[in-house]
Amino acid sequence: MKFFLTSTAIVSATFIASSSNAQEAAQGGQVGEMTISVDDMREPAPADFSPYAGRDFPTRPLWGDTHIHTSNSLDARGFGVILSPDDAYRFARGEEVTTSHGLRVQLSRPLDWLVVADHSDAMGAMNEIIAGNSTLMRDPTLRDWSERLNAGGDVALGATMEVIETFAGITGDALPEAVSDRRFVQSVWDNFTQTADHHNDPGTFTAFIGYEWTSTEAGNNLHRNVIYRDDAIRARQMLPFTTAETFNPERLWDWLETYEQETGGRVLALAHNGNVSNGLMFPVETNPETGEPLTEDYAERRAKWEPMYEITQIKGDGETHPFLSPNDEFADYETWDKSNLGPTPKEDWMLQYEYAREALKNGLKLEAQLGTNPYKFGVVGSTDSHTALATAEEDNFFGKHSGVEPEPGRWQHVVGEFDALRILGWEMAASGYAAVWAEDNTREAIFDAMERKEVYGTTGSRIAVRFFGAWDFTEADAKSRLPAEIGYKKGVPMGGDLAEAPADADAPTFLIAALKDPFSGNLDRIQIVKGWLNSNGDTEEQVYDVAWSGNREQDTDGKLPAVGNTVDFASGTFTNSIGSPELVTVWQDPDFDPSVRAFYYARVLEIPTPRWTIYDTVRFGDELPPEVPTSTQERAYTSPIWYTPEG
Repeated sequence: MKFFLTSTAIVSATFIASSSNAQEAAQGGQVGEMTISVDDMREPAPADFSPYAGRDFPTRPLWGDTHIHTSNSLDARGFGVILSPDDAYRFARGEEVTTSHGLRVQLSRPLDWLVVADHSDAMGAMNEIIAGNSTLMRDPTLRDWSERLNAGGDVALGATMEVIETFAGITGDALPEAVSDRRFVQSVWDNFTQTADHHNDPGTFTAFIGYEWTSTEAGNNLHRNVIYRDDAIRARQMLPFTTAETFNPERLWDWLETYEQETGGRVLALAHNGNVSNGLMFPVETNPETGEPLTEDYAERRAKWEPMYEITQIKGDGETHPFLSPNDEFADYETWDKSNLGPTPKEDWMLQYEYAREALKNGLKLEAQLGTNPYKFGVVGSTDSHTALATAEEDNFFGKHSGVEPEPGRWQHVVGEFDALRILGWEMAASGYAAVWAEDNTREAIFDAMERKEVYGTTGSRIAVRFFGAWDFTEADAKSRLPAEIGYKKGVPMGGDLAEAPADADAPTFLIAALKDPFSGNLDRIQIVKGWLNSNGDTEEQVYDVAWSGNREQDTDGKLPAVGNTVDFASGTFTNSIGSPELVTVWQDPDFDPSVRAFYYARVLEIPTPRWTIYDTVRFGDELPPEVPTSTQERAYTSPIWYTPEG
């Protein structure tokens, strides 16, 4: 008997009766033969034995920033930034660069993708005005600006503000025609888009083409960032939309539709900083541009073209406001409830139309009235940095613009544009980043994830968060080390809609998993924020603590004690002796009413860590007044999951 192992891993045994039989075999005669396969020896291994093989869902968050300004933006250049889009991409990819004021800077870790979103109005013009472009200098207004901008000091600052106010439509002055000359604009746009293509490296780093449409009529911030799925060949076929044409966001939607029809490309818009819109970002009754009642067409078009909202950035956190959410102990986070531009002081009535949570609630009401929810958006964080640097970490924060790069006393610099609405440097937030659950690091995959709202935002920390909704998650599901495998199999991810409830379902269940940023603090807790439309047609909200670190217990009112604070203010350090490196749970809504519309999103909080102001204090020896915060609780906000009653 002879055994041998073939290259196909089958064990064969050939029985040869005699040498004569062997000779017969050689001559083509019959020989007794026995083949024993692995199947005969043991049970076959399943084809999907490896839990990591054949996965068709996103496996890690891709980190980026949808909102960086460079020297191509007139305000950034006016305040002194000299870094270009090329510098912005190189920095985001992890390279060390030198700031506009000569400081060396590098990210702790590279980002996965970046949108350079320079203002479309007069893109690149400030560079040429300061440089004294001979064609532009034929215009007396531009020549005057050039001379004053190059004079330095208060003269240059005054000229910068005049330029900004002119292009923002605040002064009412006509724009100089030279900066809107098509040949000039096309040359800037061609160079801009080609730079993005140069840095785009599918699978490694995604460089998006984009711009900011900066509607600031009368100081009311209705800004949108436009993000392309396309390369320069398509993007250059139409020039960016500008506010020189209109301040009306609906006309931007017209432009987006025209672009897709004429080029075959794909674009979306991202609204941001509703907290400085003076009550105009999320209307619920009348269109602020026309004064007419909101229509189904308005709701459908906004839902289509604006699938995401920027919930947090340098100019303040936009989740909610303590005036709107008085029972939410974490509502007053990096609140910037002052106007951005213009003389209008903030009034309480404006707040309900400026913050994301209230918009999500009002969206349920509008859906019941109009048939479509215009505010069914996912959320991301980004910086809105005007330094070309996507620096959102507290210990590596380089400010809103180059005038407030790290230096002694920058916490007291005025970064607001009007003395009547002074915004001191310490009121800036070191925020934030956008996380995307995409299958690949490519323009196409990330853009598609943005459209389906499988995104979330953080205030600068890179907390990994999974959030799924279904009707049948169990406690055992929370013990899995691969929660996404269960989450996608049983339910829908963040940004999705709950499937129709089975007949035997009591209430929706949610699988939430969070993993700390290895460079930041441990996790304090996971919360679920629920908003709903009650039977009277009024909106309500509730914040639930669903998982937390340590052995803390909720009191009789359901309030969880604070996690503690290990920050050493003298040294600017902290310890992870409290909190948890990860939190995972399954939670079922205890107050579910199947007859009412609702949404749910997760908010994940870290333990307190040093704020950028305390890092500055330690480095520069500053003394901060008591009103300046010195610690922060970084957080992540997921996109919601919506429930709609059957029928």
